[in-house]
Amino acid sequence: MTVLAALDFASVAVFALTGALVASRAQLDLVGFIFIACLTAVGGGTVRDVLINRDPVFWIGQPIYLGVAAAAAVLVFFAAHRLESRYRVLRWLDACALAVAVPAGVGVALAAGLSPAVTVVMGIATGCLGGLMRDVVCNEVPMVLKAGEIYVTAAFAGALAAVVLTWIDMDGALLACAVVTFALRAGSIAFGWRLPVYRPRPPRDGLR
Repeated sequence: MTVLAALDFASVAVFALTGALVASRAQLDLVGFIFIACLTAVGGGTVRDVLINRDPVFWIGQPIYLGVAAAAAVLVFFAAHRLESRYRVLRWLDACALAVAVPAGVGVALAAGLSPAVTVVMGIATGCLGGLMRDVVCNEVPMVLKAGEIYVTAAFAGALAAVVLTWIDMDGALLACAVVTFALRAGSIAFGWRLPVYRPRPPRDGLR
């Protein structure tokens, strides 16, 4: 198995767990669990592959990815009630999934010979869009858009680190991507690291 395939498998498995946990919070049936898990697991990678015209899309070429996601959904369906705080577990699993999915997207883009800017965007898309789809479909405030949370920023920083290391011809670009992404996202969860949030101000007299 190649490094890129291993990253895709890990990303699919962990993101599927997060999708199933969100399904449990929405009290869906087993089919709903599987649907949300698969949507979350392959959503970001599908957008990536379509945008870069990768043929076939990764899970169409290897449907076993869907089997991995479905198995994760079934596991959570029967085990979620044992968790003391599903939301806490969801946030940490999502951080792990982000730290795997971003280097997966970066790796695919690098292998395709794409430009540095597009490579960074593909890393962000692979890491963020599956979770965004999950939360929108389940009518939750998207984790990726919560005010001040370091999420997209973590994906951006990780992808940028990989591109810079590749540009200066240093080894370990994908590992650095994973470490930077997870460190920033974990810091936001554990220590409350936040970005500045827009605060509206009343208009000055005579101005609207």
